[in-house]
Parts: sequence; C-alpha cells; structure tokens
Amino acid sequence: PATYTGLFTPIRELFAKLPEAQARGFAPGRFSFNVPGGRCEACEGDGILRYEMHFLPDVYVACESCHGKRYNAETLAVTFRGKSIADVLDLTVDEAAEFFQNHRRIHSRLQVLSDVGLGYVKLGQSATTLSGGEAQRIKIAFELSKTPTGRTLYLLDEPTTGLHFEDVRRLLEVLFRLRQGGNTVVVIEHNLDVLKCADWLIDLGPEGGDRGGQVVATGTPEDVAREPTSHTGRFLAPLLGAGKARGASSRGSRPPARHPPGGGLGVKDPGAFPVRGCRRTFR
Repeated sequence: PATYTGLFTPIRELFAKLPEAQARGFAPGRFSFNVPGGRCEACEGDGILRYEMHFLPDVYVACESCHGKRYNAETLAVTFRGKSIADVLDLTVDEAAEFFQNHRRIHSRLQVLSDVGLGYVKLGQSATTLSGGEAQRIKIAFELSKTPTGRTLYLLDEPTTGLHFEDVRRLLEVLFRLRQGGNTVVVIEHNLDVLKCADWLIDLGPEGGDRGGQVVATGTPEDVAREPTSHTGRFLAPLLGAGKARGASSRGSRPPARHPPGGGLGVKDPGAFPVRGCRRTFR
C-alpha cells in the first residue's frame, strides 16, 4: 500500500533529509527497495528468497543476507526516531499514523488508509498477499488522497467481501464522502448493509445464472422492499420497516428518495435513468 498510494515517496524524502543520510550522500532513491543502491542485492529488495520445489509448491524463506529487512547495512544505519526504513515498512497503517502524526503530508495519506478500514495492514506488505476487497479499498484510498474533481464515476465489485461489520461501516462512510464530493459511485453488491444505504437500486434476477439477467425492480431501497417478486426486497423489508407494505400499492405512502431520479438533470423518459456527472441519458 505504501508504494501504490504514493505514501512511500514522502517517507523516503524524509529519510534523505536526515543528517546521517546527508552526511553519507544518500538521495531518496537510496531508500527504495525497487532499485539498486540501498536495497539488499541478494534478494533484490524482496526480503525473501524463492526456492522451486519441482513437484510441490515453491518455498519462500527469509533472505539470509538482510534477514528479511530488504536493505543493506549502510541504508539501515540511517534512523528516524529510532526506526530504520525497514522498521517503518514493518509498521501497520495505524501505528505509522501515530508515528508520523507531526508530518502532515505523510499522516494525511495514512489517515485515509485507516478510514477505509486498512489500519491493520503493514506499509510494506506485498500486494500479492492482499485480498480483492483490500486491493479495492487501497484504490479508493488513493483516489481520496488526490485532488477531488467531483466528476468521477467509481465502479466497485463487491467491496465488502470478507469485511467485519465495523469495516463495512467505515467503507460506507468513505463511499458517502465520494458521493458528497459530487462523484457517482456504482456498487455491485449483495450486502444488505450497503443496499439499504443506496440512493438507487437496480435489482437483477429473478434468480441467478441462466435464470436471471432481468431487471426485477428499480428505485430507492424502500421501493425495492415493496416489490413482491424481488428476493432482495424480501430481505430488505425487515431492515427498512417496510415488511407490511410488500405487495401493496405504494402510491401516496412512498418515502422520498434519497436523491430523486432526475435530480435536476431533466430526465423525463420513464425508460431512462440519470447518472450524476454525465451529460447524456442512459437506457
């Protein structure tokens, strides 16, 4: 996550400005594990060595030269508040946020990672060990750390997979931040905690696989909860208190949409739906 989000750049620049680094003539590139110079060349900055086992899965062991630190001894000799660059990469996001709390440029990016529920991930953790949901949230954190435009369409595929309830709540807060910034967020999801918070739902079905693919219901979560043919609506209804209204006409009693369809976009065709930030109508 440190590399993908650009967080590692200001950290390396901070280490390069330390008196010990300047005395040795170290530039920020010295503290990168991706290029020669300051990294351990025995493992090429990976910290581990891979041994092929012809009829068994490959075996990974810590590098005997750097003992998993990724850097050579000269680079590790430069420390900030008692920690080398390798020690910093071994910190979790939450630990690093506290460690760099007086460095706004670094702390702000760490805070975004923590906000999306990645406080437990180590800064130097390999991207190949991250789950799909974690990878998506790192991408969200990267977007949040950029200068907002309010004209971006975000597509997320089941971002809550494997998340604890508390992490789902934190993820929703981040999605709301994107929406409040004028962006459009489209989420493919089955998690009811996410569905009930949506501005607009499109329920596909009625079943899965070959027995699906049709639009069963569209509208606010309350609208879908009232649709008698919607399996999603059947489970949404108890959460929204709309169970008694299932199958009944909602005319005159329909709750207001979180963002009414059309929302000032001038969409009058009932067969069309608006997408905020776009200049054309989609059918």
